Amino acid sequence: MAGIISVVLFMALMGVISYYGYRSYARPGRFYERLGGPVVNPDGDSIANLTPEVGWVVRVIQQVGERVPVSPDDAGATRRDLIMAGYRSDRTLTIFNGIKITLTVVLTILAFSIRGEISNPVLRIVSIGFAGFMGYFLPGYVLDKKIVKRQETLKLALPDALDMLVVSVEAGLGLDQALQHVGRELQLSHKELSDELSLVNLEMRAGKRRSEALRNLAERTGESELQKLVAILVQTDRFGTSMGDSLRSHSEFLRVRRRQEAEERAGKVGVKLVFPIFFFILPAMLVVAAGPGLLQVFKYLFPMMKSFKG
Repeated sequence: MAGIISVVLFMALMGVISYYGYRSYARPGRFYERLGGPVVNPDGDSIANLTPEVGWVVRVIQQVGERVPVSPDDAGATRRDLIMAGYRSDRTLTIFNGIKITLTVVLTILAFSIRGEISNPVLRIVSIGFAGFMGYFLPGYVLDKKIVKRQETLKLALPDALDMLVVSVEAGLGLDQALQHVGRELQLSHKELSDELSLVNLEMRAGKRRSEALRNLAERTGESELQKLVAILVQTDRFGTSMGDSLRSHSEFLRVRRRQEAEERAGKVGVKLVFPIFFFILPAMLVVAAGPGLLQVFKYLFPMMKSFKG
């Protein structure tokens, strides 16, 4: 009976989603096809290509996210985390909230549909609650992992960017032109850092001060090494000291710190290998070393003990 109810609820949900998608997207799409092709601007670019195409699933999730009540503080913190992960679009916040709600509902329905397989009534309720909990907090966990991965990528790309920045500054370029040149040259090798430097150049062209654009760079990434670099650039620009010497010293500091971190990780290898050796390698060694002796004991000692009893 529970399985039939679950199937009926699932089919009803799919029917509602299909009807909503048809009325909101499929039916208007037919009218757009009748209107003709996209309008072309004088430069020859299609206006329809100026906005990225998204699938109907993403549009439905975005519609769900737009109806989620979120406080301004939570929305600001989530938007900041999305920007740190590299998602800068205006609709990323609503899509992220829609993913959380949709995943929560889907996992709860799945847990509700398989509750008949669980004999313990308390465990049934716990499984449904755990499924909803995982659906709501799993997107945030994945987002945190993406932030950490992107910050590590930016951190590894920073020494190469600093070397190019030192060469550019010492060759006679100003800091603005040097940042633009480094961002253009790192487009293939370090795309994330190149995009961030390109955003800094765009902000300065839009009229922001250099110090404000650099501080926005530190806030967007959240990487500690980039924050230190921004502090050095702002202080050097304010007090008029040598930009090349400051960047060279910071580049050497980053390389020394990376070497120290590698030595620290190498020193921890022995401690981390204790548990794999104890649980995986040591039992195999004991079987190989003590196995023949134990077989001999079982072969000769146990019959001898039985003969003594007789």
